[in-house]
Amino acid sequence: MIVNWAHVGPSFLASLVEFVEALTVILAVGVVRGWRGALAGAAAAVAVLAVLVAGLGRALTTVPLAVLQLWIGVLLLLFGLRWLRKATLRAAGILPLHDEDAAFAKQTSALRGAGGAGPGFDKVGFSTAFNITMLEGAEVVFIVIAIGAGGAGLLAPAALGAAAALALVVGLGVVVHRPLARIPENTLKFVVGVLLSAFGTFWTGEGMGLAWPGDDWSILGLIAGFALIALIAAPLSRASAPAAQPAKG
Repeated sequence: MIVNWAHVGPSFLASLVEFVEALTVILAVGVVRGWRGALAGAAAAVAVLAVLVAGLGRALTTVPLAVLQLWIGVLLLLFGLRWLRKATLRAAGILPLHDEDAAFAKQTSALRGAGGAGPGFDKVGFSTAFNITMLEGAEVVFIVIAIGAGGAGLLAPAALGAAAALALVVGLGVVVHRPLARIPENTLKFVVGVLLSAFGTFWTGEGMGLAWPGDDWSILGLIAGFALIALIAAPLSRASAPAAQPAKG
């Protein structure tokens, strides 16, 4: 039970990153276009995602566990490595750090340029909030289902982690009414990338019939390995970045 409920952490952190990004856009829609369209678009997307989760949940019960672990493991590994790559390049200074305040300003500027919201139904505000909620929510759904599909009893901890992240972000958004720029999103992406890569590697091995030493506890070794590699890669990338740039003249 202790190991199973440890899956709350990866789901919570990954969902937190996605929900913060969605909140930034929804706040921009609410401020510029009005809250009715923003909240209606977000609520509609949540309803669609709920139906999607219910359908996928039933479909996954018909797939053999080994096959499910293999495919979910590979996808989760690729997903985690993508996050880890971006976080490492940002730590190295090669990619710019993600700034929620800057993203909020850019989004509000674009929404103002889309024309004023009339007294009726605001299609622009609704569609913008719907699209961002679907985009970020779909990634959360994938993470929850991927973690939950790793074995019996894992879906509840994964769903709980995502629900806790949603409650935290919504609560903070209601209180502060501004982007959550103080949340160290780039650090979170680094941590989440390590965790998802480790779990993805573990379940890929499980699906291939690999007997991991120490069973579930080998995940800790995988986490340490991915973290060490990323921490070494960041300064190496920083040092090699000038040499990688094309010469001028």
